[in-house]
Amino acid sequence: MTAYTVGLGCDRGVALDTVRAAVQAALALAGARREQVVAAASITIKQDEAALLALAQEHGWPLRFYPPEQLAQVAVPNPSETVRKYTGTPSVSEAAALLAAGPHTPMTALVVEKHKHRGADGKNATVSIARKTDEHGT
Repeated sequence: MTAYTVGLGCDRGVALDTVRAAVQAALALAGARREQVVAAASITIKQDEAALLALAQEHGWPLRFYPPEQLAQVAVPNPSETVRKYTGTPSVSEAAALLAAGPHTPMTALVVEKHKHRGADGKNATVSIARKTDEHGT
């Protein structure tokens, strides 16, 4: 069974329902199930984001947070200068998904790139999904 990691980005104060809907839509795009997700990840400035913490707890996913300097070193298909302006890195969800998937995970491991969802709360959540690599990078 293929294992996946989920990278999460969001507006501050986003509702759990918005993040949940974004993840469900991204998993559907990947043809993946929640049970196949082995970890979720985001940026350190989101360590206190209630919706991300609640989602990870709800699904029993370990939630990792990476500093912007580390995320910025990851090559991604959809870098954003707007994201860099606010976070210090051009990518949160794509880079976090790749980092959580394992060291040296290539950009080609992304099965869902930067899926954006605007919730009923008017806030945005962005989800990326990567195929997890083994210790040998395959």
